[in-house]
Amino acid sequence: MTRSKKMVEQVVSLMDQPEKIRNIGIVAHIDHGKTTLSDNLLAGAGMISMELAGIQLFMDFDEQEQARGITINAANVSMVHEVGGEEYLINLIDTPGHVDFGGDVTRAMRAVDGALVVVDAVEGTMPQTETVLRQALKENVKPILFINKVDRLINELKVDKQEMQIRLGNLITHVNKLIKGMNPERYSQGWRVDVTDGTVAFGSALYNWAISVHYTKKSGIGFNEIYEYCQSNKMKELAEKCPLHKVVLDMVIHHLPNPLVAQKYRIAAIWKGDKSSEIGLTMERCDPNGPIALMVTDITIDPHAGEVVTGRLFSGTLKRGQELHISGTTRTNRLLQVGIFMGAERQEIERIPAGNIAAVTGLKDAIVGSTVTSIRGIIPFESIKHASEPVVTVAVEAKHMKDLPKLIEVLRQVSKEDPTLKVEIDEETGEHLISGMGELHLEIIAYRIERDYNIPITTSPPIVVYRETVQNLAGPVEGVSPNRHNRFYLEVEPLEDDVTNLIKTGEVSMKMQELERRQLLIDGGMHKDQAKKIVAIHGSNILIDMTKGIQYLRETMELIIEGFEEAMANGPLTREPCQGIKVKLVDVKLHEDAIHRGPAQVIPATRQAIHEAIRMANPSILEPIQDVYIHVPSDLMGSATREIQGRRGQILDMRQEGDTTVITGKAPVAELFGFAGELRSATEGRALWNTEHAGFQVLPQSIQEEIIRQIRQRKGLKPRE
Repeated sequence: MTRSKKMVEQVVSLMDQPEKIRNIGIVAHIDHGKTTLSDNLLAGAGMISMELAGIQLFMDFDEQEQARGITINAANVSMVHEVGGEEYLINLIDTPGHVDFGGDVTRAMRAVDGALVVVDAVEGTMPQTETVLRQALKENVKPILFINKVDRLINELKVDKQEMQIRLGNLITHVNKLIKGMNPERYSQGWRVDVTDGTVAFGSALYNWAISVHYTKKSGIGFNEIYEYCQSNKMKELAEKCPLHKVVLDMVIHHLPNPLVAQKYRIAAIWKGDKSSEIGLTMERCDPNGPIALMVTDITIDPHAGEVVTGRLFSGTLKRGQELHISGTTRTNRLLQVGIFMGAERQEIERIPAGNIAAVTGLKDAIVGSTVTSIRGIIPFESIKHASEPVVTVAVEAKHMKDLPKLIEVLRQVSKEDPTLKVEIDEETGEHLISGMGELHLEIIAYRIERDYNIPITTSPPIVVYRETVQNLAGPVEGVSPNRHNRFYLEVEPLEDDVTNLIKTGEVSMKMQELERRQLLIDGGMHKDQAKKIVAIHGSNILIDMTKGIQYLRETMELIIEGFEEAMANGPLTREPCQGIKVKLVDVKLHEDAIHRGPAQVIPATRQAIHEAIRMANPSILEPIQDVYIHVPSDLMGSATREIQGRRGQILDMRQEGDTTVITGKAPVAELFGFAGELRSATEGRALWNTEHAGFQVLPQSIQEEIIRQIRQRKGLKPRE
């Protein structure tokens, strides 16, 4: 029997015992060693050979991942680990660390109950470490810590035993400080990482060894011994005495929750339905006999089976042939195949009970974030909200006209698979625009369109996504309908910063209960009279109805909202989306005959009034900003700082680490195209750098008019008067 076949049989035998299941994600900053660690865990479980661990990169099976040496997709694998004579099933997801693929991490966190946070002992916690930790805690996913590359502290930085322990102690303290700041409630309930209770392990994924308090008692190897083994380069011997997979997977089994425990508190965070209903109770109990509740976290394309939907099953049991309902659609979809992922391979099995991560085919109408159930009309799971938004756009064209219809279909498919991607077809110019998290994200998407779907395409140079906002209060401005029978009076003003952030993070939406939303908005600084009169949210903009007792307004409100949404999607300066604007409807005069207040009258009047008010409210353009982190030898520090400052950037912090300088700065995304090549030249290829999205900020006044002119010219709009 082949190794993988035997493993599948072991996995299937444990699926019905939720107390023996652990659903975990490995998360970290780029290049901190997640995929090498995953390899070692799989080798320890007997899925790949020990010699290939760290070289095979089993979870990076896409050719682009292998060519670029980074993880691009979140990869799933199920394996079995034995502790104390008992076998346990571990469903593991290896996630990307590159900021452009952070959406995969966000989605993976919905599927798991525990996160193994990997941190490089030399670099410490980095921006993406914080981002992934925040995402895990937001989803009520419990973290444990693995400090990787400890051998580098000893052999490269040449620290002594005392300094090594101080550095590692500081790193753990910093991670706990982050947990406390991000989720004080869980921190107070004991969600902290601590060497003494075994929720921290140290080691080297590259050399296959690790230690933890729990394992030190067993092996007799502590910090002193580790230090000596590393100094004398006896890594192989160390790996035999303290095998990494045993230490880390033991920690996973002992300290991360099983689905029976986790679903009791996780359901409250990800589902806003009635907890006392049948589906609410069966999800909390992780009941395999209850109605099906599956949350879709990923969609991939199998060349033979078509769309493969991966998701976490919170209730019920999946079997071939079931007819299931998908949130947001009316018809049912039939399950064709049920299986689990083993890296690149999908293994078909008969059934999957609650508490597991499933890979199924046949759910044609599902998109990432869909709720799949066996009963119609249940409240769907909360939508999966990624921390940052698309900042770079490219125009895509098919090289051959005959491929055009196919390209439109493929772009739809690609946006279905990756919700962080925004695809729009510009009707006026006929362009297909794809907006993503960064240059690399869009490069990979373009490559996949050509490789997976066999459509030769050309892409434009990357274009930055801007936003429009206002600085002052303006209005009331009158909007008159084309037939002159209806008048709308609107004001605009800047939305409170805290409220804008609440909307962006998904904490405030029109889907939530009104009282809960009102309280959050008041806490965010909005006046209570306004907080209770919100009628629409679009992007991070709000429409408030401040009118009183106006006849026919209720039946016209839907059209006013449509006008508001159109105005917010295309601002008056550059037709870019608006951000952080509060629009108040203060008075309305409507014709008594419904025929005179239809869509063709109300929508343009509302849109025109909002645009006019924005023009009067000191409008400005916002540009996307990124934090930039550079590790560079100290003698080349000046060259690196000049590279940032020469791109309208700012240096925020500089610190020494041995003979390396760590520079923290920020710069506009528009100025960072080509930065990698320039930095490489300036520092003789010796600098390491990465970026993190830092939101939007107002464009300097000196270049605002020029940028507006360029955008309008690119979009074929008339120059501004």
